[in-house]
Amino acid sequence: MTEIQPLTPPKFRSSSDRQFWGQLHGAAAALAILNAARNNKAPTLLITKDSLEAHRLEVQLKFFNKARRDKGENGELEIFHFPDWEILPYDTFSPHQDIISDRLATLYQLPKMGAGIVIIPVSTLMHRLPPCNYIAGNALILEEGQQFDIDIQRRLLEQAGYHCVDTVYEHGEFAVRGSLMDIFPMGSPLPYRIDLFDDEIESLRTFDPETQRTIDKVKTIHLLPAREFPLHKAALSGFLQNWHGEFDSDPSQVPIYQDISAGIAPAGIEYYLPLFFDGNCSSLFDYLPEGSQAFLQGDIQQPLDNFWREVSNRYESRRGDLTRPILPPRQILLEIDELNGALKSMPRAIFSAESLPEAQGNCSFDTSVPPHCQ
Repeated sequence: MTEIQPLTPPKFRSSSDRQFWGQLHGAAAALAILNAARNNKAPTLLITKDSLEAHRLEVQLKFFNKARRDKGENGELEIFHFPDWEILPYDTFSPHQDIISDRLATLYQLPKMGAGIVIIPVSTLMHRLPPCNYIAGNALILEEGQQFDIDIQRRLLEQAGYHCVDTVYEHGEFAVRGSLMDIFPMGSPLPYRIDLFDDEIESLRTFDPETQRTIDKVKTIHLLPAREFPLHKAALSGFLQNWHGEFDSDPSQVPIYQDISAGIAPAGIEYYLPLFFDGNCSSLFDYLPEGSQAFLQGDIQQPLDNFWREVSNRYESRRGDLTRPILPPRQILLEIDELNGALKSMPRAIFSAESLPEAQGNCSFDTSVPPHCQ
């Protein structure tokens, strides 16, 4: 097994300290960040230039994390990749349920997370998110022996955005067959089978969605909402009221308005998120507990400017469609100054492969360019 050499980064001097790390070639940046994250009791936010870089660093971090575990070292960290929706701004498509599942799982765990790493592309970091209390307030724990009314739970699941199907295969689906309920919760690697005796949970088991065969017995299930917005009656009513305050177009000519009126979540509804919460959305920074630190992959200002320009251009080209009015960028994204302001309140390091001059806050590591890159 590859020997891992120590690569110890400097500690932050204050809660708003800024450092510059240089000469981090190859996978050295991932190892330095992993070491820094292990020494922090709160989460580490790793901000990358794009989704490709996020994936590359995730692979490297998990490699070093596993290597430490294989060597018997303590301190293996949780590593989350907060994924992008992978749809274009103002698109008429919705993200895949697996993407939403990963996002919701991270948002649920982040406020109570200790040492660990959350990887996020800078463009994804710009998006506004549901309020913190929405995720926590709509999570449900099921346990053996608990009272369970199938009809009531079915209504609650549908209000949380779950789909009733004949056979459960994907995240966000549930099925009812007599005294059995199958459900694939968001954030869970496997679906669960709930076996009832009268109105009590007799057993909870995981099952394979391909073969439908049960796997293991479990004691507890954590249920997260199926979407990043609510679909209960009060939320839909609030959405429609906020729509009238935001747009002047005739609602009878707007398919999105008609779908929401009928309790249907239309494709692309994610870019209307603020209307579900009276505009009181959060950002990922709001989910971070006190003591969190950030690491930035080089100068992120250019990717920030490029993404804001892209969204603004798409807004200008689509805002005239009266059958699909859209919200301006500042309502769905953090403005650049807003994001930079949030970062300045955190201890942070900007890392790159470049050599840095000797100066306070600068640290050049003793690493070399990998042979195949020379």
